[in-house]
Amino acid sequence: MLRRRTSVGGLRDYRSLARTASGETSSLLERVGPGSPGSAQPLREYALTIAEKRRLREIQVANIRYLSGWHQWRQISSKSWKKIVEDTRELSSYFELWGHDIRSIEGKFGTGIQSYFSFLRFLVILNVVIFLLVFTFITLPSAFYKHGTVNGSYVQLPLKSIEHHCTVYVVSGTKGLIYFYSYVIDLLTGTGFLEMTSLFYGYYTVDTIYFGFLKYHVPLAYLLTTLGYLSLSFLWIVKRSVDGFKQSLVRNDDQFQSYCNKIFAGWDFCITDVNAARLKHSSLHYELKTDLEEERLRQKVAERTTREKIRIYCLRIFLNCVVLAVLSACFYSIYRATVYSQENISNDHKQRFDDNLIVQYLPSMVITMANFIAPLIFSVLIKFEDYSPAFEIRLTLMRCVFVRLANIGVLLFSLWTRIRSCTNAKCMACGYNYQLYPCWESRVGQEMYKLMIFDFIIIFAITVFIDFPRKLMVTYCSYKAFRWCGLQEFAIPDNVLEIVYGQTICWIGTFYCPLLPAIAAVKYFVVFYIKKISLMHTCKPSTRPFRASSSNFFFLVVLLIGLILAFIPLGLSMTHIPSSKACGPFVNVNRSWDVIEHTAHHFPPVLQKVLNGIVSEAFAVPFFMVVCLIMFYFIALAGAHKRVVNQLREQLVMVSLNQCFISPPQILHAQVVLTVQCMMRAIFLF
Repeated sequence: MLRRRTSVGGLRDYRSLARTASGETSSLLERVGPGSPGSAQPLREYALTIAEKRRLREIQVANIRYLSGWHQWRQISSKSWKKIVEDTRELSSYFELWGHDIRSIEGKFGTGIQSYFSFLRFLVILNVVIFLLVFTFITLPSAFYKHGTVNGSYVQLPLKSIEHHCTVYVVSGTKGLIYFYSYVIDLLTGTGFLEMTSLFYGYYTVDTIYFGFLKYHVPLAYLLTTLGYLSLSFLWIVKRSVDGFKQSLVRNDDQFQSYCNKIFAGWDFCITDVNAARLKHSSLHYELKTDLEEERLRQKVAERTTREKIRIYCLRIFLNCVVLAVLSACFYSIYRATVYSQENISNDHKQRFDDNLIVQYLPSMVITMANFIAPLIFSVLIKFEDYSPAFEIRLTLMRCVFVRLANIGVLLFSLWTRIRSCTNAKCMACGYNYQLYPCWESRVGQEMYKLMIFDFIIIFAITVFIDFPRKLMVTYCSYKAFRWCGLQEFAIPDNVLEIVYGQTICWIGTFYCPLLPAIAAVKYFVVFYIKKISLMHTCKPSTRPFRASSSNFFFLVVLLIGLILAFIPLGLSMTHIPSSKACGPFVNVNRSWDVIEHTAHHFPPVLQKVLNGIVSEAFAVPFFMVVCLIMFYFIALAGAHKRVVNQLREQLVMVSLNQCFISPPQILHAQVVLTVQCMMRAIFLF
């Protein structure tokens, strides 16, 4: 396929060449089409013969003589700049994180598995960027002041409006004789000596820092940094998913085209390993078999009688009730485990090591069991619902995504129910249970910290204590049972859900545990090598095919769902739950979000009027109407472009049907023109 990049400069050069060239050259340029070889693009980008490229090169050199000095300088500068950009990109590829490893994985196992490791690299970079934001704007200024490097002040409590008992916060287990295993428990649970470090929310009690004449407000920076890393993550994910979204919309759902794509363009030419090639061959066979099965099911659905439809719908309703019952059982188990853990957590470091650690990690263990058992039940139930194979996969994955992310929400709901439970007037005066949770934000941060640590322990333990022994038994044991069991498949969707679950924990927990992104980055860095070793030595690639384009889009959509769900608990925490009065940067306001209003009161009167006008109904209603009009315009424009693209596709089909009445050069020219028009209209549409 010819590679074309339409640009104004390239079109202008083409027209100039078309006017000056004659005879053979004009016909050659017409074959290549608009945006063809000129000064805008190098000739190696086009599918032409060596003789044709030489002829066009001679035309370019001849035309330069007739250009002015300014245009000659512009052409030379443009070529030099493009050369520099290409060299820079080639040089930067050598410094790309895990570039060689990912290319090696791509060569052995194809682009589907390669896309998973690229996704893992993206999460490492994202967490490093989030950590740098939090460390630069929150941790570093607070550390500077606490070490006497800069001047500032701590947050002042309004004692007249806050009861004294609400401000008492004592970290136990840090004085007297401490056993060594107590440090191990503190390291695994975030309690003890870690509780008042910069790892958790309670450490940040600085209000204002003075850098010369500049005044830095730490509580406002804390809130804005949280909003900043969430917005940055959202925009970054959307930007990366745009390409896959375009491909999924432009791609036609016509089954005939799908078959042609699989047969003529389905092979992954990045594969060099023999076993991977056999696997790819079976994957293509599986895809075609699945398509035929879906076509058979569509025929079967069309031929269903009313009685059969009622039966299958009743069965699906019953099975969905079973799914809801499984989800309810998971949620209730997590709720009870969280309540039991919070009631029996002991800060007494003389308690037995194993008892205290099990109680601390009980919610994490129950969540992990729910994440393991529920998908197994879903995969069994889906077989009886009589869906197409592709829809079965999508529905099962969405159920697994929901159960994993909802489990985190249930944990937070259980914690906040305990935090808000008040039984006496003293507790109600504080607005939360100050006796059990004097600094409830740090307690929530500890739960997120334990979830992150336990998730990493599970990933490591499964690889070392399950996958590796299974590999040894299958390889060196001659029993048929072991041979029948086979190697563990490297299931891409399950591994993606695993790391998306961890990333959602990171997004939620960063507000309560500001250095959690650094832990997540280190975790995913190690997980990369664990998964790489597992793929190379203990697992086999999945037999279900995953293309890079569809895989990347699926990964980012699931990650975007996790980010959107992370907004909900953070938003409720900032706007509805009273902030702790004994720790943190928001002790002088009722809720974290109130610091925005408190800061706005110190703005000049003119700026206050502008902000009040923006948040008023007089601005919101017209703004909403304008946004709706713009949205309707783009929807109508998209529909018009879609109709045009469909017409061009029909014309392309007509050209192929009437090719026996047209000469081969005309067929080639018509097909190229129609294909380019379809591509360009689709590109301009999105």
